[in-house]
Amino acid sequence: MTNFIVFLTDDQGYGDLSCMGCEDFRTPHLDRMASDGARFTSWYSNSPVCSPSRASLLTGRYPGNAGVRSILAGHRTASGLPSSTPTLATALGELGYNSYMSGKWHLGLQPDSRPSAHGFNHWYGFMAGCIDYYSHIFYWGANQGGPGQNPTHDLWEDDREIWDNGQYFTEMITRKAIEYLRRANAAGQPFFLYVPYNAPHYPMHAPQEYMDRFAHLDWDRQVMAAMLAAVDDSVGAILDEVERLGMAEDTCSFFTSDNGPSRETRNWLDGTLDPYYGSSSGKLKGHKFSLYEGGIRLPGIMHWPGRIPAGQVLDAPCASMDIFPTFLQIAGGDSSQYEIDGIDILPYVADGAVPQERTLFWEMGKQTAVRRGDWKLVLDGQLVEGAPAEDAVHLANLETDMGEQHNAKDEQPELTVQLQTDAQNWRADIEARWEREYAPKKQGTVTHG
Repeated sequence: MTNFIVFLTDDQGYGDLSCMGCEDFRTPHLDRMASDGARFTSWYSNSPVCSPSRASLLTGRYPGNAGVRSILAGHRTASGLPSSTPTLATALGELGYNSYMSGKWHLGLQPDSRPSAHGFNHWYGFMAGCIDYYSHIFYWGANQGGPGQNPTHDLWEDDREIWDNGQYFTEMITRKAIEYLRRANAAGQPFFLYVPYNAPHYPMHAPQEYMDRFAHLDWDRQVMAAMLAAVDDSVGAILDEVERLGMAEDTCSFFTSDNGPSRETRNWLDGTLDPYYGSSSGKLKGHKFSLYEGGIRLPGIMHWPGRIPAGQVLDAPCASMDIFPTFLQIAGGDSSQYEIDGIDILPYVADGAVPQERTLFWEMGKQTAVRRGDWKLVLDGQLVEGAPAEDAVHLANLETDMGEQHNAKDEQPELTVQLQTDAQNWRADIEARWEREYAPKKQGTVTHG
């Protein structure tokens, strides 16, 4: 049977891997993963912020259909992913798989929202949106006006709080993942390993050895490069261990990010109130919180030496919600037994069968977006969170204008009306279901993640 690994980074831009064209960062292990497998140039998150995007990846659904539409609160009573929503770990468990998570959860802290309630046999990591990389404390809200929120320690193993001060969390995630691989190999049971790194999400922390690799860069780019280099080394160490254990041919891995790069001023760590520019969305417009391409179009790499031809660069639009049905079909499961919005992309990646054209949708706050073929429509699109919409209606041909610089709505009036109608109808269905099934839960939200 085939094993599965999902690597996920946090707030990483489209242009922050050397295999994606970045010239001042070095990510040789991810570059090798891409050259030995398939690299997607139009891979999408299903949300420009982390909790909804993680929910989509793990459930195969749009965020509103999974029950998580916004960034979840980090206090210990925060609700999150509904227990009624099955995850990839749940589905694989029914096929005899063992599942393990090492890293950031951010899908709720109440007992019925935790990894252990969603199919993971064991897990290690934290449950809020961000932690200090060395003390593992969730500081969000401590510096806000009014009563705010007290700092909270947030490091757990199988629902038991543990303390391991002074260890860099990226390396801790990797160490636990490798330990799990050895146990899984010894047990001879197929596994699903979920490795959601919190890097390069703020606070901007990196060991000196990684900072030294990029001493020629300005601090904002230096620390971003250092944090991603630590992730790159970690992915390399995990895949090397898979190979050392003789499991490479039977292990399918995927790497992506949860959303685009952060411009939040708190990234600076020195009180600076200017937007942060340490990360890059490449030629794309927008960033985290935005439904322009920079907020949702991300690196995507699929690697499976036993099945996927090496050296592929794939352009068809695909999304994180496609991972669930793809892995489930590989494992011998039946996707029709689940409510899934994604599609099985293995025929595309392994056999060159280009997926039939489909329409992809997104929603975030007042923003709604749709992509069909080369055309992308954004309604009430925001470049900066909290700012007025840049355009009420923005249409772009991504084949000729991937940076969404030219608004073609007046040149394509019929297409604009059609896409706008489709987007609004889809959004109305999401809103109706939310009110019917999920809104009574009154999920607490914040503006970090």
